[in-house]
Amino acid sequence: MFSKILIANRGEIAVRVMRACREMGIRTVAVYSEVDPSALHVRYADEAYCIGPAPSLESYLSAERIVEAIKLSGAEAVHPGYGFLSENPSFVRAVEQAGAVFIGPSAKSMELMGDKISARRVAIAANAPVVPGTQEPLESLEDAVTTAESIGYPVMIKAASGGGGKGLRIVYSPDALASSYNLARSEAASAFKDSTVYIEKYIERPKHIEIQLLADKHGNCIYLGERECSIQRRNQKVIEECPSPVNSAELRRKMGEAAVGIAKEVGYYNAGTLEFLVDKDLNFYFLEMNTRLQVEHPVTELVTGVDLVKEQIKIAAGETLKIAQEDIVLRGVAIECRVYAEDPWHNFMPSPGKITHLQVPSGPGIRDDSGIYSGFEVPIYYDPLLSKLAAWGRTREEAIARLERAISEYQVDGIRTNLEFFKIILKNEAFRRGEIDTGFLGRHWHPQQHQAAEDDNTKKDLATIVALLEHLAKVNPIQESSSQPQSAWKISGRARKHFGGM
Repeated sequence: MFSKILIANRGEIAVRVMRACREMGIRTVAVYSEVDPSALHVRYADEAYCIGPAPSLESYLSAERIVEAIKLSGAEAVHPGYGFLSENPSFVRAVEQAGAVFIGPSAKSMELMGDKISARRVAIAANAPVVPGTQEPLESLEDAVTTAESIGYPVMIKAASGGGGKGLRIVYSPDALASSYNLARSEAASAFKDSTVYIEKYIERPKHIEIQLLADKHGNCIYLGERECSIQRRNQKVIEECPSPVNSAELRRKMGEAAVGIAKEVGYYNAGTLEFLVDKDLNFYFLEMNTRLQVEHPVTELVTGVDLVKEQIKIAAGETLKIAQEDIVLRGVAIECRVYAEDPWHNFMPSPGKITHLQVPSGPGIRDDSGIYSGFEVPIYYDPLLSKLAAWGRTREEAIARLERAISEYQVDGIRTNLEFFKIILKNEAFRRGEIDTGFLGRHWHPQQHQAAEDDNTKKDLATIVALLEHLAKVNPIQESSSQPQSAWKISGRARKHFGGM
């Protein structure tokens, strides 16, 4: 087993990995940019190295500077977290050339599955169902026109190296194809330095369901159930749960076996996630593979009891997977909210700044993976994810109730967060019934209406407070005294006496 691991990331995921390392008796190394010296992951690590200025390209995305930190620290392995360099095969090779072990898949597997066109070919070779579309990059606009006409509208134009909704356009008619094709290529080139795009049939109102995998270097591969990830904003997941409210044991088995088949086709090892689209008739289609740990991994851990980060480290160290498929049992339901520093009432604009007060929820079934603390300055340079708040319950209803309670306890002052947004979604009747798909927020999130309702509730609350104060003044007149002021505790006690414990 490793004695020291460098975490090539920041924020909550870096802290999450370090906690697993600490429990395993492994020393940790943090890397940080010039604006992150007081970040929680830097404080938590056993040692830390500054790797450059604020811009990601000059720090967290600089393989050269991270490799330098590996050599200076003597770290034996590197955990990439997610984002940044976590799915970069060149970084994997750079780590290995520096004499360290990359905690993740091989560069070859990452290349095969990181490119969406290549991944489709692999899925087809593994006899997994795929969405109708091209197996080769689009050569030109004329190629796109011909393909769209052959599979029928609506279609999706997608970046081959894409992710997070970048380089993706949905096209409903031939009139919009040319502009969508050009925009997708332009965005792909800007985001991924690769303008390659392909086309596939757009499945309307699909569910986005993914399968978590673990595979060792000795040919063993298992699936750990599924996660429902259909609540998305701009193609980014915001609420995830395990298991999916629509999955049956049979559908779970079929999706899991398809995922394992795809992974074995490329000799995949470590943690990975296969993403599928599920239509209204519960037919599923391979979408893509994420060759890393997922943001939403806590819900799988809560339901299965498996620590995915520890398993990643053991696999990277060459250990054989000690968990068999029959050992995986899903117990209860877990739901996670991604808490961002953003303003839901103003188009989710980022809200950087200093956190002046922080109260984190706790209690039965609650888990908060956080990278912040009171007094921390949230920088504008990086993803605004503050924490991942998850709740476990014996039933979906109990998980929702616990998550609502936890959100009501969560206090973050000094910046705006999307906690109010989650309160509204969790109360939505369609959500509570499990009637969700990737278009859910487009149909149910109406910020102006919700803001008006919030304003009305605030006015009602203020009116109630005023009425209560007026009543208290009548039944408990405060006698003025020049010598001793009335005790606030005494006044509070009187209020309880008159209002039955209020």
